[in-house]
Amino acid sequence: MVETKDASAPAAAPYSYEGLDRVIHEKARLGVLTSLATHPKGLAFADLRKLCGLTDGNLSRHLQVLEEAGLVRLDKGFEGKRPLTTCRMTGEGRRRFVEYLAVLERVVRDAAGATGAADEEREPADAEDAKGRLRPKLA
Repeated sequence: MVETKDASAPAAAPYSYEGLDRVIHEKARLGVLTSLATHPKGLAFADLRKLCGLTDGNLSRHLQVLEEAGLVRLDKGFEGKRPLTTCRMTGEGRRRFVEYLAVLERVVRDAAGATGAADEEREPADAEDAKGRLRPKLA
């Protein structure tokens, strides 16, 4: 059973980001889910592999983790005489992915707010140093 956390952070730990689901947060799985989210009818295994830049074995393993977590469904069939595996995001997968993105957006807003505060604390361009020489603004 995959443990999911509430997307709202406790007031005592506003930067804990409990809603960052570890199953989704891994780089390759995030790429797989993003690809599937943009292709609601699903993708053939080979197309998904190309979009995500993964090997067959690596993609298979990540799909297995996502399938066990209930985030994706794999449909195996044939196209003519050739085997065809189609990967689709489940309804539960889409819901959890949207929740994950909301927490990720909060991370970006928090970081942007911190960056804005840091910009305000910087010295103006061409400030003078202790000896009265002009210093160029860094960063």
